[in-house]
Amino acid sequence: MGRRIDTTVPVAPPCRAASAAGRRRGRVVALDLAGAGIAGEVSPALGNLTHLRRLHLPENRLHGALPWQLGRLGELRHLNLSHNSIAGRIPPPLISGCRRLKNVLLHGNRLHGELPGELLSSLRRLEVLDLGKNTLTGSIPPDIGNLVSLKQLVLEFNNLTGQIPSQIGKLGNLTMLSLSSNQLSGSIPESIGNLSALTAIAAFSNNLTGRIPPLERLSSLSYLGLASNNLGGTIPSWLGNLSSLTALDLQSNGFVGCIPESLGDLQFLEAISLADNKLRCRIPDSFGNLHELVELYLDNNELEGSLPISLFNLSSLEMLNIQDNNLTGVFPPDMGYKLPNLQQFLVSRNQFHGLIPPSLCNLSMIQVIQTVDNFLSGTIPQCLGRNQNMLSVVNFDGNQLEATNDADWGFMTSLTNCSNMILIDVSINKLQGVLPKAIGNMSTQLEYFGITNNNITGTIPESIGNLVNLDELDMENNLLMGSLPASLGNLKKLNRLSLSNNNFSGSIPVTLGNLTKLTILLLSTNALSGAIPSTLSNCPLEMVDLSYNNLSGPIPKELFLISTISSFLYLAHNKLTGNLPSEVGNLKNLDELDLSDNTISGKIPTTIGECQSLQYLNLSRNFIEDTIPPSLEQLRGLLVLDLSQNNLSGTIPRFLGSMTGLSTLNLSSNDFEEYGLGNEVSIHGDVYSYGILLLEMFTGKRPTNSEFGDVLTLHEYVETALPDQTTSVIDQSLLDATWNSEGTAQKYHDIEEIRTECIVSILKVGILCSKEIPTDRMQIGDALRELQAIRDRFDTHQL
Repeated sequence: MGRRIDTTVPVAPPCRAASAAGRRRGRVVALDLAGAGIAGEVSPALGNLTHLRRLHLPENRLHGALPWQLGRLGELRHLNLSHNSIAGRIPPPLISGCRRLKNVLLHGNRLHGELPGELLSSLRRLEVLDLGKNTLTGSIPPDIGNLVSLKQLVLEFNNLTGQIPSQIGKLGNLTMLSLSSNQLSGSIPESIGNLSALTAIAAFSNNLTGRIPPLERLSSLSYLGLASNNLGGTIPSWLGNLSSLTALDLQSNGFVGCIPESLGDLQFLEAISLADNKLRCRIPDSFGNLHELVELYLDNNELEGSLPISLFNLSSLEMLNIQDNNLTGVFPPDMGYKLPNLQQFLVSRNQFHGLIPPSLCNLSMIQVIQTVDNFLSGTIPQCLGRNQNMLSVVNFDGNQLEATNDADWGFMTSLTNCSNMILIDVSINKLQGVLPKAIGNMSTQLEYFGITNNNITGTIPESIGNLVNLDELDMENNLLMGSLPASLGNLKKLNRLSLSNNNFSGSIPVTLGNLTKLTILLLSTNALSGAIPSTLSNCPLEMVDLSYNNLSGPIPKELFLISTISSFLYLAHNKLTGNLPSEVGNLKNLDELDLSDNTISGKIPTTIGECQSLQYLNLSRNFIEDTIPPSLEQLRGLLVLDLSQNNLSGTIPRFLGSMTGLSTLNLSSNDFEEYGLGNEVSIHGDVYSYGILLLEMFTGKRPTNSEFGDVLTLHEYVETALPDQTTSVIDQSLLDATWNSEGTAQKYHDIEEIRTECIVSILKVGILCSKEIPTDRMQIGDALRELQAIRDRFDTHQL
């Protein structure tokens, strides 16, 4: 939820609506045409109205640069061209020639360049300078301190840099200082603490550092906004002396320590935000004295302990945001009666426990209730929403709430009275029982409905199609059953449909093809059957998971024409048949493709190489035949490739060895000519397979283990260990102690050395047989003769 503390500050009294040009003895002294729809550039001819005292043209459609001829208006006192599209720099003659100016308001234009410091210092009569919301650059000139009559200085929403000049402390008449949303750095000058007339300081959204300087003498200060800086240290206790303060905004800094009790002395305080800091300790009991308080933001800190009971005496409170802390305890049962004006109750991600007070139903003004990730238990009050028409968000996600019967689900029926409802989330709780059909009668404004990770049974009612503004429907990880209603196709604004891990049966409705905004479709782990509807090609899908169902028939080629699929396409563990369509090459942005455990046949299409974003490809446990296509080499970002348990044949392509990112490769249970990169062990293979088999037998490792891939093969693993690190690669069970007939362990150092020498000799044969280049490999006859010689050499040692 966004902050609602009002960061606007009034500048100069508003002038009356458009009036005709005033005249004095036949001379024009005022031109007042605010919001008159005037378009075009500011005419240089205005410089001829030398008796003009007031030029007031805000909220028009003026553009272009300010003409230097305005510098001829020596009698001008008031210049207001705010909220136009005036560009360029402030012309020096405008300042040097108009020394009687009291008000300069150019807010909300497109002025650029630096502030003309030396020229500005000549405007000794200036009381209001408002250059906010332009694109001014550079630093604030120290000469600003010469504007001794200045009452309002507004430089907010520019691109000013550098430090705040200490000379601002000379502006003894200043009542408002607004420097927000620039790129100012350094510390706040202590001299500001001398400006006893100040009523508002706004310097939020800069890069200010250090501590808050002593400001306790500013007894008239009503607004202090220093949010979104890099200020630190503790929050000073003297803030409690600013008796006129109505709004205090220190959020998004680096304040540490405890919240001072003295803040409870600010009897006129209406809004306080200390959010997004590193504050610890408890919320002060003294906050119960802030009887005018309307908004309280303490979220995203490290506050602990229970809420002070006095906090629930703040009958004016509309916003209570204490999310993301370490707060504990229970909510008082009568809180709904003591906070009659509460509009937002935000307590997520704390450690609250106990019940949701039924008195919450008494909050007739409530709009948002969020208790996400706490330890709340019991049932949700059945009356919730009954007399709360303004309620728009109910989020109880991640608690321990229960429901077992229709009465416990009564809150769903009550929530149908909330015509402004946009979000309902009761996910990750302990809800059981039958999903109420009343969900189809919720407000048509509903955008999110979530019940995931419960044990809810029943079916999705056909009336779900009434929720025409639904953006996300999340019901995964429940016990829901029955068919998916065709009325889901009425949810034309649906972006995410998540129904995975339930017991849904029947076919996927072809009406899902009407969901022209659907990007996420998750229907995995159900009992869905029938064909995948080709109408899904009408949806701009990015994530699709239909795995672990009973879907059958060929994969429709239209599915591979959805070029927006980018994250994943999971169709594994179904009964899909036919060939893998060549249209798969259209999925150029796809990261993960899993078609494993189906009955797909035919070849791997060469167009697979066009899926150049692929990182994960799993076609295992199918009936795919022929060879691995050379185009697979184009998948340079591939991390996982699993083609195991198919009918692939031919040689294993060498390019698999140059795919540097490949961490997992499984080619086992195919009909390849060579073994070593994943095929089944076979003593009938060629010398390469024989060499790999030797390495396997004496290391206890398979070449398909997760530690091997493109970076390191089993062959390289053994070769680099010989001869100095031999024992690190040998299967340790081969080096264990022998046992005599009495069962006594015999460990003889000389026998271990001989045994190791024997195994090393065998491993060397395995290395020579499994060289990458076939012509470099030992002949099979030579290998057998060498092994025979090793046996003869070590046979006498009875190893």
